[in-house]
Amino acid sequence: MNLFQIFISAFLIDNIILMRFLALCPFIGMSADEDKATGMGLAVTFVTILATAVTWPLYRFILEPLHLVFLQILVFILVIAALVQLVEFYLKKTAPALYGSMGIYLALITTNCAILAVTFDVISNGYTFFESLVYALGVALGFMLSLLLLAGIRRRIRTSPVPAFLKGTPILFITAALLSMAFTGFSGLVK
Repeated sequence: MNLFQIFISAFLIDNIILMRFLALCPFIGMSADEDKATGMGLAVTFVTILATAVTWPLYRFILEPLHLVFLQILVFILVIAALVQLVEFYLKKTAPALYGSMGIYLALITTNCAILAVTFDVISNGYTFFESLVYALGVALGFMLSLLLLAGIRRRIRTSPVPAFLKGTPILFITAALLSMAFTGFSGLVK
């Protein structure tokens, strides 16, 4: 598989939220408006790419040769947690409004199953280091695309005549399901 296929597959075909149903908590919680969705998407992109850049060599050059693969989950979560702390410190200093609006969801990046899934996927798929970074970028941008799509749709829903029994969470889940079904159309994009 070439780099373009890896990227498109991660970005659209196997979209981490809409096709694999991972990271649904920030998908619902941070898609209330486009600014929050963009901030969360950028934070997750940063952490995903750096986590992949750190965990791939750790696995290939330390855990695997020393037969410590059983520590993979622990090591990967520690790396992700450290990177999230860097993002928190940075946002607190440079963008306090965004930091405040993200609330608990920023700390939840540490336990974001999408980021951990990426670190496992690159190992199990046997990607090279560069392929791993392309895959991580595709997943992260697919995550941000999903957030921004739902944020835009939610803005339209707020001004739409939604029946009373569907207002709030029900229409949100119906919308997310329809969005997910629309993404199945990308399944034949890359052979």
